[in-house]
Amino acid sequence: MPRKASPVPAPPPIPVHPFDRLHGTDTGGLLPRSSILTGHPSDAYLTAYYGVAPSILDSLIDLWLAARPPLPIDRYTFLDIGAGKGRAMLTASLHPFQRVTGIELNPALVAIARRNLALFADSQNASPLAPTDLNEGDALQVSLPTGPTLAFMFHPFEGPLLRRFLARVAQVYASYPGRFDLLYVNAEHIAILDRNPAFERIFYGSIPMSDVDHLADLAEIAAQQEYGSTGDEICAIFRFIGHRKQLGARPTSKDDPASQLLGSPKNVR
Repeated sequence: MPRKASPVPAPPPIPVHPFDRLHGTDTGGLLPRSSILTGHPSDAYLTAYYGVAPSILDSLIDLWLAARPPLPIDRYTFLDIGAGKGRAMLTASLHPFQRVTGIELNPALVAIARRNLALFADSQNASPLAPTDLNEGDALQVSLPTGPTLAFMFHPFEGPLLRRFLARVAQVYASYPGRFDLLYVNAEHIAILDRNPAFERIFYGSIPMSDVDHLADLAEIAAQQEYGSTGDEICAIFRFIGHRKQLGARPTSKDDPASQLLGSPKNVR
């Protein structure tokens, strides 16, 4: 007589990030590279989707402001490269940027992000200060802002694609040195930027999450085996300066005052 099949346990529910509970949005979950491929040539260099901790991005924007950018924040467009579900865009819209815009290659993620942008605009718990828009397409082809820009990346792609993107930035902003800054979270390829003579490092260090974000991070990371959480992210800030970088040694994290302020860098993911 055949055995009765054992019931298959239901998978545990995906944790809901406090940011999403507050605003009714869907920006959470860790989507591995295999689940975000679209058949595009850039697929070979994609990493994964994971929403940045809002406290990390807020702290990084504060550090950028403390470094005294050439223009006031309300002159800058915040540009999210690899916007995913849009959490960085939503967080940035709470700052007084001139505009918050994003670029995302995956059509399914674009649809989710656009729903999130609409929900956030109507949320009683949010008061966005900047208008938002999201472009579906390749970061190597979609038009970049023509005015002062603060770009953001949460390690969206690997080195070969990063080099091509930086070359495009250098071409677009060649006549506007100092008008393009980059916030880089989980800065796996910082060496590529350090070796690029058109970019100057402003900050490099470990930025801690808030306790709320860390608990949410632990819950989301626990649903898979590939990544871990230490409650912080290795971050960097760079400025496009054209090809006038002065010769000399690059400060290391040991003698970089900003890095000392936030602790020694370490590999997070």
